[in-house]
Amino acid sequence: MKEKALLLLSGGIDSPVAGVITQEKGFDLTAIHFSQVPFTDDTPEKKSLASAKKLGIRELIVIDVGEELKEIADKTFREYYFVLMKRFFVKLSERIAHKNKIKFLVTGESLGQVSSQTMSNLNTINLATKGEILRPLLFLDKQTIIDLSKEKGYYEISTGKEMCDALASGKPKTITKIEKVLEEEKKCEMSNLINSALKKIRTVKV
Repeated sequence: MKEKALLLLSGGIDSPVAGVITQEKGFDLTAIHFSQVPFTDDTPEKKSLASAKKLGIRELIVIDVGEELKEIADKTFREYYFVLMKRFFVKLSERIAHKNKIKFLVTGESLGQVSSQTMSNLNTINLATKGEILRPLLFLDKQTIIDLSKEKGYYEISTGKEMCDALASGKPKTITKIEKVLEEEKKCEMSNLINSALKKIRTVKV
């Protein structure tokens, strides 16, 4: 029996490539997308749906998290926003994975590509879950990922404006300590935000 994994689909270039590689390694994928409407439009969700369809995934789990992300942005130091956002996504994904008896999370993160993907910040993100996060692209550079996206037929689906920074401002932290991040999570009452978001799950047929 194949191991199950939950793929975090953003609508960008990286995560579908991570999904393809994970499938090629023999995993059975389920996918989740975090919609930031009304602070973005629904383009990322549409792109995630298209990628899920090409991956052969029949349903896309969608959680509307725009309002919760606004709370994080408003109540914490903006320099920590991206790390807090990623930890929020991981915590939500862990809950969904546990409910569906899925052992692994899969992300399209690669080392050093953006501020939240420094070794320090990836370690801080890892501490958001007791489970395992698979990062198939970890040591690939952006051009290699783009080339793989084109080779696998996902590039046209995935291109377009990046919207993950809709609520971000200031200079992001590239080095974080878990003690400080936990203090920031208390400010925005992260546990309450997770419970709020879990009430807004949609399952979209692909």
